[in-house]
Amino acid sequence: MGYRPRAGAGGSSPDPTSGDPTLTDGATVLLVGAGAVGGRAARQLVETPGIARLLVASRDLERAERLSTVMAPHAEPLDWKPGRPLPGGLSAIACALRTGADAAVAQAAIAAGIPIVSAGDDSVGLAGLEVLDGPARAAGVLVAAGAGLAPGLADVLARHASDALEHVDEVGVARFGAGGEACVASSRRARRERPAEVRDGLLVPTKRTGHELVWFPDPVGAQECQLVAPGVALLQHAFPDAQRVSVRMAEPEARSWWQWPRKADAESWGALRVEVWGRRGRLREVLVYGVIERTAIAAGAVLGVTAAALAGALPGLLLPEVGTHGLGEIVAARAFLAELAGRGVKAAVFEGVPVA
Repeated sequence: MGYRPRAGAGGSSPDPTSGDPTLTDGATVLLVGAGAVGGRAARQLVETPGIARLLVASRDLERAERLSTVMAPHAEPLDWKPGRPLPGGLSAIACALRTGADAAVAQAAIAAGIPIVSAGDDSVGLAGLEVLDGPARAAGVLVAAGAGLAPGLADVLARHASDALEHVDEVGVARFGAGGEACVASSRRARRERPAEVRDGLLVPTKRTGHELVWFPDPVGAQECQLVAPGVALLQHAFPDAQRVSVRMAEPEARSWWQWPRKADAESWGALRVEVWGRRGRLREVLVYGVIERTAIAAGAVLGVTAAALAGALPGLLLPEVGTHGLGEIVAARAFLAELAGRGVKAAVFEGVPVA
């Protein structure tokens, strides 16, 4: 099932222009953010059958113009910022912005009745979307939060594992890698903030503990990771019966002094390790999934596929929900992973067996 804005949703100009999405057949998606992750999401969207047009907005209009030129003829820049009317005829909005900036975009989407997905992965941004759950439900709008690497793809893998079990009692996620400068800053901030985890079914802040050595798929291999807070609440909502939920994150790769000004390498590796403990019959077992991919590519693919599903171009990937939800609550996991695999982003059981 896809998502469409209610009739009359969105703002409009009195006079149609060449940039008016109502002039085309098929779905129109607004992408807000043209950085490393946004650029990869744009590629996924313009290559999706059923997406007729992609509008690209950015705080830096020149960056939006450059990205639109690369994605031509199916993309064009849009000079839009939160606080301005949204163009009419939008099917969905995809957001790839810095910390907390996505909440203002989500508010505009809710007011216009347009489903929105955000790739934001920091505590401030995720909390800002969570408080919009009530308004989103009242408006009948889905706000998909944390649609990147982790949260995002990690939640989809956890849901896939849970579908194979009768009961889930523990979920553990570990992440390595960051795609783009904003993502690097978010990762470092998460490691400085007070961590949180679910213990005995309750979400609680916890003391910063020592690093834990986590084995990721090659070529990343073993990395020291520490507990963080971002993404834990989304996993708890998705798996309310789990007695323990934790997210660990590795330190983003250091930059050498000669790379000044420091810019994140959008092509650097990212990796996930997702462990789900549960029961099948009388047996307690663990399923361990791994992912290795360029960080921005993986996060952009998750954002792009989710936006295309919200727009109705990829039916059957999302459940018909309203309100604010993480992907672990709303995905048809096997179908979602199969779609990602077809686009080159593949996950496997840690022994190397494909999961979709």
